[in-house]
Amino acid sequence: MNERILHAKQLTKIYRSGEVDVFALRGVDLELFRGEMTVLLGPSGSGKSTLLNILGGLDQATSGQAWFGDLELTACSERQLTRFRRDHVGFVFQFYNLIPSLTAWENVALVTEIAPDPMPPEEALAMVGLQNRMGHFPAQLSGGEQQRVAIARAIAKRPDVMLCDEPTGALDSSTGVLVLEALSRINRELGTTMAIITHNAIIRQIADRVVSFRDGAIVETSRNAKRLQPSEVSW
Repeated sequence: MNERILHAKQLTKIYRSGEVDVFALRGVDLELFRGEMTVLLGPSGSGKSTLLNILGGLDQATSGQAWFGDLELTACSERQLTRFRRDHVGFVFQFYNLIPSLTAWENVALVTEIAPDPMPPEEALAMVGLQNRMGHFPAQLSGGEQQRVAIARAIAKRPDVMLCDEPTGALDSSTGVLVLEALSRINRELGTTMAIITHNAIIRQIADRVVSFRDGAIVETSRNAKRLQPSEVSW
């Protein structure tokens, strides 16, 4: 078994809506292992994003505990969580969050200025197949290319783990395959732990392990006997 890199124990998240308590997470236990690609699968509102936000240091749990190695995230100060995110986590969201006035290279370079051991922006962009688009602005790139710039930005700081929230949600299937191929390559070649949130059950086939969510809880965890490359999946 690989080294456990992130894990959660009995995580609960409650949002207050007027007089009503809304449970986003209901006592979730989860382990993510170094070098693994895990797909978190479930419908919108099932708790996947809330869990990843807590594990990534972007949100606080109502109760329960989460750790990155020996660091208890649920006991960290805001300053400690900021350092954790900066040094260890790469985020990829459904929407690309690129700065329109900066080129692809400059968008990636922003991250390398604050990372302790950065990858050169051109190397990160080459890993996602955009070595010929480095001087282009976001408006000159397709949606899939913009998402791959966002992925390059995330990997440029050499994170231990990448947390990807619906990275293909705004893309058509053929463009989504290119994005998933970039993520698979990073996982395979760099050994980066990868957690991918999706509501698309087809994507489960590219993972080592699949964690299924419903109503704020994990209802099933399974392991794929054979992990497919995105280009091998029937879309």
